[in-house]
Amino acid sequence: MTALKERAKFQLTEELGGIELLDATYYKQNFSRHSHAGYTVGVIDNGAQKFYRTGDNHIAPQHSIILVNADEVHNGCSASEGGWSYRAMYPLPAVFESISQELGLNKGAPYFPQAVVYDPHLAQVLRTTFTTLNTSKNTLLRESVLYSALVKLVVRHSKTSFDINLAQPNKSNVLLVKEFLDEYPAADVSLEKLATISGLSPCHLLRQFQRSFGLPPHTYQIQSRLRLAKKLIQQGHKMMDVALDSGFHDQSHLYRHFKRAMGVTPGVYSKALRANFVQ
Repeated sequence: MTALKERAKFQLTEELGGIELLDATYYKQNFSRHSHAGYTVGVIDNGAQKFYRTGDNHIAPQHSIILVNADEVHNGCSASEGGWSYRAMYPLPAVFESISQELGLNKGAPYFPQAVVYDPHLAQVLRTTFTTLNTSKNTLLRESVLYSALVKLVVRHSKTSFDINLAQPNKSNVLLVKEFLDEYPAADVSLEKLATISGLSPCHLLRQFQRSFGLPPHTYQIQSRLRLAKKLIQQGHKMMDVALDSGFHDQSHLYRHFKRAMGVTPGVYSKALRANFVQ
């Protein structure tokens, strides 16, 4: 009988000062009691995990969220016959301190009282965040989804209650961001850079931009890039040049977004333009 193989893949993001990520599957692993300098925020993809935290043992089944505060002693082992798979991140307290300040709480990093959280919406947000960080090279998208996920976590599950209902957005602030994305669609700009341009915090920028223009900044950036791509195609540029000059990583990246937004591939669009020109 072939032994089941365990795996653990670590990576370090550059976003928000650097956050360690883990994607792992364990069968026989039995973690001794230990602690991390950062928080543990994880989603159980398969199986179940048993772990000690805050003086008690907890079971985290599939689709649940694991929360361990920074420097909090914990351990971990399988709670199911087939082991468990999970994805986790380890944000340092400084990341959450910054978010707390933006939300109007000046008491430092938040405390998460529950070791296991059942929140299907947030679990899906975290899964999307992990997938984006693993597959996308778009700085604005990566930073936006990561930041949004951590804000949602703090608002929904930290010990302190938050009221982040915002007043009507000041369009002059977010208009500066829209104008920047329109003028420099291919720029690999960060959320922090856009926040500086607007004079708003990242949290307020994300919410006010969405309320003002109906899309978050990273999605609007894609629309700006597609508008530039169409213009370059109309001018007869080669498709690889179109993709790179409009801010996409390669032709497949351009094709995927172009087809999703326009209903046809860039190639079909280009052929249609040539056909109309010939006529």
